[in-house]
Amino acid sequence: MALIEAGQATAESLLVVTFTEKAAQELTTRISNRLMSAGLSFNVNEMYIGTFHSLCLRILKDHSEFTRLKRSFNLLDQFDQQYFLYQRLREFKGIDGITDLIGEDRSGRWYQSTQLLKWLNKVTEETLDIKALEGSEQASLQALAECFATYQHLLEEANALDFSGIQFEALRLLKDHPGVLESLKSKFSHLMVDEYQDTNTIQEQILFHLAGDTKNLCVVGDDDQGLYRFRGATIRNILEYPSNFAKGECEQVSLTVNYRSDPKIIDFYNSWIADEEWSDKDAQYRYDKVIEPRPDDFADVSSVLKITQTDDNDFQDEVYEFLRHLEASGELTDWNQVAFLFRSVKNDKVLALARHLESNGIPVYSPRSNLYFEREEIRLMIGALIFLFPQFADVRQERADLEMRVWEYYDEQCFKLFVQELRKPENKRLLEWARPLAKRHLNLTADADYAFSGLFYQLLQFPLFSRFLEEDQLTGVDKGRAARNLATFSQLLVKFEYLHYITVLNPRFLDQNIRDLFNRYLKFLHEGGINEYEDDSEYAPSGCVSFLTIHQSKGLEFPIVICGSLEATPRKQWTDIDELLEPFLNKPPFEPMERTKFFDFRRLYYTAFSRAQNLLVLATEVKEGRGRSPSRYFDDCFHDLPHWRDPKFVVENFDFEQVKDVNLKREYSFTSHITLFENCAEQYRFFKELEFQPIRAGAQLFGTLVHQTIEDVHKAVLRGEPHLVTEDQIKGWFDTNYHYLSKRERQYLAPPSLRAAHGHVERYVERERKNFDRLKEAEVDISLVKDSYILKGSVDLIRGENGTVELIDFKSERKPDMEKDRSRLRQYQRQLEVYAHLVEERTGEKVSKTHLYYTGEQDSNPFISFEKDGKAIGKTIASFDAVVDRIEGRDYAIKERPAKLCENCDMRAYCDMKNWNFKAGGA
Repeated sequence: MALIEAGQATAESLLVVTFTEKAAQELTTRISNRLMSAGLSFNVNEMYIGTFHSLCLRILKDHSEFTRLKRSFNLLDQFDQQYFLYQRLREFKGIDGITDLIGEDRSGRWYQSTQLLKWLNKVTEETLDIKALEGSEQASLQALAECFATYQHLLEEANALDFSGIQFEALRLLKDHPGVLESLKSKFSHLMVDEYQDTNTIQEQILFHLAGDTKNLCVVGDDDQGLYRFRGATIRNILEYPSNFAKGECEQVSLTVNYRSDPKIIDFYNSWIADEEWSDKDAQYRYDKVIEPRPDDFADVSSVLKITQTDDNDFQDEVYEFLRHLEASGELTDWNQVAFLFRSVKNDKVLALARHLESNGIPVYSPRSNLYFEREEIRLMIGALIFLFPQFADVRQERADLEMRVWEYYDEQCFKLFVQELRKPENKRLLEWARPLAKRHLNLTADADYAFSGLFYQLLQFPLFSRFLEEDQLTGVDKGRAARNLATFSQLLVKFEYLHYITVLNPRFLDQNIRDLFNRYLKFLHEGGINEYEDDSEYAPSGCVSFLTIHQSKGLEFPIVICGSLEATPRKQWTDIDELLEPFLNKPPFEPMERTKFFDFRRLYYTAFSRAQNLLVLATEVKEGRGRSPSRYFDDCFHDLPHWRDPKFVVENFDFEQVKDVNLKREYSFTSHITLFENCAEQYRFFKELEFQPIRAGAQLFGTLVHQTIEDVHKAVLRGEPHLVTEDQIKGWFDTNYHYLSKRERQYLAPPSLRAAHGHVERYVERERKNFDRLKEAEVDISLVKDSYILKGSVDLIRGENGTVELIDFKSERKPDMEKDRSRLRQYQRQLEVYAHLVEERTGEKVSKTHLYYTGEQDSNPFISFEKDGKAIGKTIASFDAVVDRIEGRDYAIKERPAKLCENCDMRAYCDMKNWNFKAGGA
């Protein structure tokens, strides 16, 4: 802010890299608020604030014509990437030396794909030289080079990009296209990076490419909190940072005051991190520092304690009684002031403790604890799908010898539970619906008009599932966890159908589809675990204690931290192949490989201990012998701590902080948020708030295809190449867009629809070619920044009369009836009024008119035009404020159902039944 206020930079000329999307949102909120309060103008669309991955993805999209990526490319998350490899493992099996990387066939294809994923990601994150690997004398390294080349070919063929590949492609873009690099360098006056200790080799290279010769670069980090070696992060980036500059060019500022924690907590973790040898001859593996508390008067309290079992209580009961003791004191005002931190929250002991607390009335928030498949709503849904396909039993018999664990889960926890519920009188209607459908599926002779996801949405109408979607569930302590879990299940089913090219149930492939769903897809998800919903705006939900991993807690703070996993010991993190790769690294090895496990162990628990504000508690069930706890690495710091039952520990002497509110401005789109909410608030609730995954509709594909091809036309004109807009070239653009869109969406248009879409584009070009010289800018991103939210949209600009500009918004449909559709047109007009207002603010140019252009109009004028009404802007923006207030207040009430929208809505069966029940109850 100081740079902006001093006029040395604009908000749009800063590149700010943060570690998480939440941190980026928080920073955008703070900066926009400060700029608004200072009366400074800015364009939030042009601000570059985000994670390395999100900013690199933005750069790739902005310059996609210079990359291997085609339009509508598919972005793979980690599970997608592994499943992608699993499905194509045979492409790698013939490579000499492949077993050195992925193991023998007896280890299983899923394990092999896991190993392959690890090594492929290492190549990108470490920017390994593929040519050098190819020339290696080691068969395993030659195999890695060939695997990487094969993988890149498969990605390109699928028009796909994986998470680590985002940075790989961005770096390649910057290296191979100097013009792109120069344009980006000229855009950024200053670059800033947070959590620099967690950057990897490729991120450092991207950063210094963008910084260029000016090296106007500021990084912030704490080498004691470097936790992400397993993702390729290297602590050397921050420790060697000054060596990137000439002597005197790099100023180093030490920030050693902790404004968070009690002095005794600070002393504790200072001692912990110092109890390691961080140097080796002339090499230093840590900045030498001692953290100090803020200047303040602190109460003389026992702020570092331990919990163990006692003669009267086992460990779980002791933890429970400690929490109740805090509650009884009156000093603890909300369970969310307590956070449990573990190395993993998927550990059996951790899960048992969470269940024990919940069964005794202390709610636990633990979204990454692997409990997703234990939740009642998920077991019931899986049980229902099993019931609907009686041939499931035959699928099981085929693989019973290999899949006992997951089949036991299906049988005992899912199917049995569903059948028990089905026998209850209140579920009679569900039984009457499900039984004939199951018989039909057993003897399916023709294509159905639905797939698994369609059955999922049908099941939501019945009380067994609809009860999870009721308002009291969404506002309770769990914050609608069950509804959000069902929404996640809808996403998983739609993704499964996408990955296996399933649009409807087909009798020829049904058995294989069922086998793939249960014996592969859900099995792998069950074994790997699914994270439950996390609300970025509330990292510690009120009414719950948090169970988090130490990595998950990074950057957070809690009044009371209870640190477990004290049985842990340093783990070796390298293999023989890692050692073979040393000569091929971008830089020679930095930390001695045999000592990295000890360094990382100290950093991990230093991070955990330093999350505590008022009280730090080390907790473990003390055990001797094999698997001892605490391990010997905690001996010096654990045994001398006072037990929480020590009389010197007086809770009433503490003044526990409240968990800080996370102030995030949410972003809303004019069309996919505001208009959707106004059309149907209930639909908004399901698909935007709860994030149910809609089943793709052809109408969306049609409209996107038309829009993308018109955008290609506009880009050619704006490049000064209108002569390229020929009949053949338009057909080429259209066919390419359809190829990649249909490939991504796995949806296809019937030949008449395809011809109609092409006709929309041809008709537009034929009508407007003579006006192409008026085209000024295409797909202009605009935003309205308010105190509590940000509204975004995009529009095309054309030149108007007398030096003005005009706005055009394209609609791929027939022109509506001006009377019958008056309310919808008024919505569009209000939206365009705000667009006009924002364009004037951004460009300084006067907007004279706004237009809707209907590409489907064949005979009459395709335009509906509005004179700009500046007087209505304030009223329109106020109406948007009211919509956002309702959204953020979760007010989804509707006066009546919008019949037209209901026809194609996946939730219509649920709403039909909800509406029927309401009328029946009212009667």
